Amino acid sequence: MELFIIIVFVLGYLGITLEHSLKVDKLIPSLLMMAFAWAGVSIGLNDFTSWFNSAAHELIDISGMSIEAKGDLMDETLLHHLGKTAEILIFLIGAMTIVEIIDHFHGFSAIKNFIRTNKKRTLLWIVSFLAFILSAIIDNLTATIVLITILRKLLSKSEDRIWFAGIIVVCANAGGAWSPIGDVTTTMLWMGGKVTAIKLMEYLLIPSLICMLIPTFVASFMKPFKGTFELPKEEVAANSKASLMLYLGLGMIVFVPIFKTIFELPPYVGMMLSLGVVALFAETISVRQFKMAYVGIVKKDKNPDYIQEKPAEKHESPTFRALTKIEMPSILFFLGILMTVAALESLGLVFNFGQSVQNSMHDDVFVILLGAGSAVIDNVPLVAASMGMFNVPVDDHIWQFIAYSAGTGGSMLIIGSAAGVVAMGMEKISFFWYLKNISWLALIGYLAGAGFYLLERVL
Repeated sequence: MELFIIIVFVLGYLGITLEHSLKVDKLIPSLLMMAFAWAGVSIGLNDFTSWFNSAAHELIDISGMSIEAKGDLMDETLLHHLGKTAEILIFLIGAMTIVEIIDHFHGFSAIKNFIRTNKKRTLLWIVSFLAFILSAIIDNLTATIVLITILRKLLSKSEDRIWFAGIIVVCANAGGAWSPIGDVTTTMLWMGGKVTAIKLMEYLLIPSLICMLIPTFVASFMKPFKGTFELPKEEVAANSKASLMLYLGLGMIVFVPIFKTIFELPPYVGMMLSLGVVALFAETISVRQFKMAYVGIVKKDKNPDYIQEKPAEKHESPTFRALTKIEMPSILFFLGILMTVAALESLGLVFNFGQSVQNSMHDDVFVILLGAGSAVIDNVPLVAASMGMFNVPVDDHIWQFIAYSAGTGGSMLIIGSAAGVVAMGMEKISFFWYLKNISWLALIGYLAGAGFYLLERVL
């Protein structure tokens, strides 16, 4: 039955990897392999002789247990992993909703005010730093969407935008690697108790910055980033509260790690607090604007003394609207992936594989290869699996290096990260164009940052 579960995992993984070729959303194979994997565990439960205790991080002998006791153990394990997975998903839903509320008030349009140049090289450095900073707060995927949307208002030619979009992917992934809320994988490690926010930022900020600076520096001498472009006409702000909601939303997201440090509560609790505060402001502002929109004088039966107020438009709750726009397919995809890896982990397959890896190669070599692998295979299951491989304390260098490698290694291919995939769709970037023009920049940035991290750890 273990072989059946492994085959299910491999086939599901192929379905996820070949998403664009099969024209099937990756959440479908993710959910199917989760269901089949746990069905396999249930069917073969009586034949299993060992079980992985996630809490103690050790294999236990269950050969002498009755089928009823094994069933209870499976139920407890399933509930344990579902609880841990739900913590991550609730956290992500909260963060996504805050971002959508900001967007409801056109908050991200305020970022355009930072761009006051018509030189392509200067624009390159501005968007690179914006991608690096924004991705550390609102995650690399959202930062990429925001900045490419802004680029569309600045650069009219698609052949110019794809170069900037490629660099944005590299910089956004680098920015997400050093922040506990900047990438799904770092969030997983943080919420899984593998790293703390302070140590993660302390050891990965400079390597991630190097991973961003070197590709941007090299690209600044390339032909596509030379010359000027025509600045668009100034636009009137779409919403007077745009800047307020932008800074409030970003500030409350940044507050989440602080809340966890102060109260020692799970991060999703702090995220729900932040969402509540942002939603409260959003609803208050929205209702106020709605009341001010009651205008107009209507005459009835030609009576000049008859006055009736009417709303200019129907009131719409920004919170409810934001909840309808969050990426539920991504949430379900993470659910399927994490619970599938949990099934493999429960049988001790992940732990045994980790032991084999540690006996055959150095940990640092394995993590560097894991980063390269994340360019081909989604980094979420890779990190989820690695969390069950190593039995090392919190903030051990291996967890920090995994966060860096999985976060930045995906930049080497356009399909290697969520940021790359969304840029690919928004600007119609081809796989081979990216491979030829951007991959080598991402590679040198990845290796330079990894080299600095290893040197930093030695010193």
